[in-house]
Amino acid sequence: MKIVDLRHRDFTKNEELQKLISRSDVEVEEYEKSVKEIIKDVKERGDEAIIEYTEKFDKVKLTPEELQIPFEKLEEAYETIEEDVRWALEVAAERVREFHEAQVEKSYFLEEEGMLLGQKVIPIERAGLYVPGGKAAYPSSVVMNAMPAVVAGVKEIVMCSPNPNKYTLAAAFICGIETVYRIGGAQAIAGMAYGTETIKKVDKIVGPGNIFVALAKKNVYGVVDIDSIAGPSEILVIADKTANPRWVASDLLSQAEHDELAAAILITDDENLAEQVHNVIYGELLLDMPRRKIIEKSLNNYGHIFIVEDIKKACEVSNYIAPEHLEIVVENPFDYLNEIKHAGAIFLGEYATEPLGDYILGPNHVLPTGRTARFSSPLGVYDFIKRSSVIYVSKEGFKRVSKYASDLAKAEGLFAHKLSVDIRKEGN
Repeated sequence: MKIVDLRHRDFTKNEELQKLISRSDVEVEEYEKSVKEIIKDVKERGDEAIIEYTEKFDKVKLTPEELQIPFEKLEEAYETIEEDVRWALEVAAERVREFHEAQVEKSYFLEEEGMLLGQKVIPIERAGLYVPGGKAAYPSSVVMNAMPAVVAGVKEIVMCSPNPNKYTLAAAFICGIETVYRIGGAQAIAGMAYGTETIKKVDKIVGPGNIFVALAKKNVYGVVDIDSIAGPSEILVIADKTANPRWVASDLLSQAEHDELAAAILITDDENLAEQVHNVIYGELLLDMPRRKIIEKSLNNYGHIFIVEDIKKACEVSNYIAPEHLEIVVENPFDYLNEIKHAGAIFLGEYATEPLGDYILGPNHVLPTGRTARFSSPLGVYDFIKRSSVIYVSKEGFKRVSKYASDLAKAEGLFAHKLSVDIRKEGN
């Protein structure tokens, strides 16, 4: 983990910082070709292609009847998981539901003389959730992806997950998901986008995945909507001399353990804190981590401690990085909230540790990565609705605005547009 002094320098030109923000720029050509072939094959051959790819990549041989997991298995998983885990999932689902209910939009109408103009808010009909499986289980991702859709009023939610374990299935049951397919990868994304004999086509696909899943989502966008193309996870901690170095170190490790491309960043104005955090990580906490090898690779490649002049400068550097997770662990964290312009989620104070947000607080943990927080938002109810304009114009209302429309159509040289307005003036 590198300690880099950014004081009194143009930080945008720092090589280590540039390496950090460009870590998602992987060469995708070799993967892109394979993904496009898989999508084309699934589009043409449906279930047969999905079954072949599932056997090839996941080493699981399925029949068409086995693609969907019976609903009874979801209920069974819910009833058989440990009581403390079941209760934690129930609490998490309820807290996430309550938080997202505040995001619900309502239709509205504006009346003018001779006109009624408005917006009708409509939930999408079918949403597809992708949940990674296999080596890892993420029941929390089921909750975070499903609950905004439930609150939005999505009529049908389906889920794809390769080899889902009992916790993932139990989470699906808690969220009211009845249709779960035991498939993953690009073939699952293609199946949800185009439909097969067994899988019904959805309108939107959400959820994280590996490079094949991300590229598949990118390639089916337009056929269906997607939430985002997720990149590696990242955390940025802004801390001053009042921060507990062991707590800060543990927060950095919590993201580094995700994968080798994850980034763990500390920005501080205190050299002593920088040294203390570094020493705690390598001399204490890292030694007993079960995922130590992953963490070490992450920290070696993308672990950084930046030293700056003051906390306001730290906020400036943070805005440049636009992190997925941002913790502000300083004496008066609310003093700096207005300084933050770009971040997926902002955690204020020493007790607001990022893993609480991952699991239980309520705000969504599906967040913009790879600097996309500059223009993107966390997953929410608004991702599962669409809006239709509603327009009524009476004869009197037509008279009020028709001349302007006719004049603009003429200026643009669109004379059929002008005709459709003028013909109504003539009344025949």
